[in-house]
Amino acid sequence: MTLTMWGGLLGGVLAVAALTIAARVKALRRPLLATRVLPYVRDLPQMSANAELQPRPPASAVVAVFGPMLRSAAQTLERVLGGAASVRRRLERANLSMSVHEFRIQQVTWGLLAFSGAAVLALLAALGAPGRTIPLLILCGVAFVLGVLLRENRLTAQVTNRERAMLAEFPTVAELLALSVAAGEGPVSALDRVVLRSNGEMAAELSRVLADIRTGTAVSRALDEMANRSGLPVVARFAEGMAVAVERGTPLSDVLHAQAADVREAGRRALIESGARREVLMMVPVVFLVLPVTVLFAFWPGVVGLSLVVP
Repeated sequence: MTLTMWGGLLGGVLAVAALTIAARVKALRRPLLATRVLPYVRDLPQMSANAELQPRPPASAVVAVFGPMLRSAAQTLERVLGGAASVRRRLERANLSMSVHEFRIQQVTWGLLAFSGAAVLALLAALGAPGRTIPLLILCGVAFVLGVLLRENRLTAQVTNRERAMLAEFPTVAELLALSVAAGEGPVSALDRVVLRSNGEMAAELSRVLADIRTGTAVSRALDEMANRSGLPVVARFAEGMAVAVERGTPLSDVLHAQAADVREAGRRALIESGARREVLMMVPVVFLVLPVTVLFAFWPGVVGLSLVVP
């Protein structure tokens, strides 16, 4: 081969190498699909890497054996009690990721546990007094009913605790949103900034709103759904005010500051009223403990002196 041919071959190899390097650099500079999609789905519930769309097998042999019976009992309990809409709303307000049917299964489980405890006590009592079988069976049935009602009461307590936490966190979150909006950010960007830099029940509710927005729901509709889910009038007014501001372009910073001030003032009034109601309870130890001891200390020396003087 001549030098010209060697030079052409070498030049072709260098050109192919340069093109390969340029294509690789271009591919490396391009953002990954996960990097481009992550800002829009990071607020959605995450699935584990091993999660499958196939139905999962039962977690244990106990669930495999007693699962159908529990589901049947839960359906019977649902027909007896009813109120599925109320339970569903309370589950949403408590931010619990379970269906009404799963909640009924938990109620049946709590009732069976209470029934088992009462049955053990009833068996021990029946060994000593065999004639009390029917009252003990009635006691076991009452224990089952109390277990079911206790789970219902527990759900209501979870809702109350979460809404109390949201009410305590609301002024701070509203102030942060007002500062972000006053700094020039839009409502959605302000929500994103506050959610990333805060935690708690109010931040979890706002992250749910962001997840709805990033999956295609309109901003005003997502805020209206938040207002419908919330059992707190303050949070409902906050969501409705933000929805109106997004739709009509009204100033949002002053509204958020005013709402935060109103909540703080309402909390202060509630604290003063609670103190006034507990003022009577504070008198109980004074009247029944401190006052008798004071009277005893005042009169005891006189009683001792009289006993020494009088024969």
